[in-house]
Amino acid sequence: MAGAEVGSSANPTCKIMTFRPTMEEFRDFNQYLVYMESQGAHRAGLAKVIPPKGWRPRRSYDDIDELVIQAPIQQMVAGQSGLFTQYNIQKKPLSVQEFRRLANSDQYCTPRYLNYEDLERKYWKNLTFVSPSMEQM
Repeated sequence: MAGAEVGSSANPTCKIMTFRPTMEEFRDFNQYLVYMESQGAHRAGLAKVIPPKGWRPRRSYDDIDELVIQAPIQQMVAGQSGLFTQYNIQKKPLSVQEFRRLANSDQYCTPRYLNYEDLERKYWKNLTFVSPSMEQM
């Protein structure tokens, strides 16, 4: 996997790592994820993956409804006065179709807003009351 930029193989500092897979590595992305984890990328909770030149995203995601999200995460937020703690709780498996239905429901849709500042104000004002979670899962 020569296309990766890695620090320590265990990533003890939990640094967000950047990977540059080749087209061949990118074709079997699940296997590439195994490699990324072997380098410690999972310790940061996210990683940056730069697709190879020539790669194009799919035009539609209509054909993935039956895919299963094996470990969806529910975000729970607690705090006040500008100091918040976020907890991630792993939930039961969920299909993309079920997730899409929840994400587009009135309960989880983005509230109406006038501009970015209005949306940000609503987010911080309601964070502990209307947590960005998946409680129905």
